[in-house]
Amino acid sequence: MENVILIVHLLLALALIGVVLLQRSEGGGLGMGGGGAMSQRAAATALGKITWGLAAAFIITSITLTVLAASDASGVSVMDRLSGSAPATETEGSAPAPLDTDGLLPPPSGGNDAGADAPMVPSAD
Repeated sequence: MENVILIVHLLLALALIGVVLLQRSEGGGLGMGGGGAMSQRAAATALGKITWGLAAAFIITSITLTVLAASDASGVSVMDRLSGSAPATETEGSAPAPLDTDGLLPPPSGGNDAGADAPMVPSAD
């Protein structure tokens, strides 16, 4: 059901783009052509009526898809879906688990070797 509505939604979007591109321009950009929708009522052409119909159908399918997606969500977080299971909740007063840094940090060096990457420490002489 959801796939059918999604396909209809995509077809409506493509049809709406096509119909809007077929319409005649009113002149200057953003309605500054001296007339048009700002000064008088534009004539309701067939393409104008088709545009309104397609726009209404597009909005209805958008709302329908939103409602269907919300009903499928059932209170589960997106992060829960990605990890495969819900994360364990920490109880009050318990310390968080320590991070496993094995392999992320270089091993500590025993002293200031000549070839080591350790910072130089001045002697206390």
